[in-house]
Amino acid sequence: MIDWTRVAELRDEIGAEDFDEVAELFLLEVEDTLNRLDKDGNDIVRTQELLHFLKGSALNLGFRDVSQMCSQGEIDAANGVLSVNAAELRKLYCDSRALFEREMATRFAA
Repeated sequence: MIDWTRVAELRDEIGAEDFDEVAELFLLEVEDTLNRLDKDGNDIVRTQELLHFLKGSALNLGFRDVSQMCSQGEIDAANGVLSVNAAELRKLYCDSRALFEREMATRFAA
């Protein structure tokens, strides 16, 4: 669900002191984008754009399964098919976020 190697790489790249702020910004942006997906989910072009953004953001912070779901949805949208269920994507994101927040403190304890 979470690519902890990627999380550690990102944390090393930006520094432990800035990581929490970057992660919080990511989470806020993802939630905003999920809300837009709920509203614009019937517009195939907009859905493809939103899924592309979510895919990259999720991959960057190690949310591997979220990124994979968005990637498949983006490919399908490019082929004219709306396949992503916004509620399922939101649940996967929420489950991933809960795991991320729960394990961050123990994995990267000072």
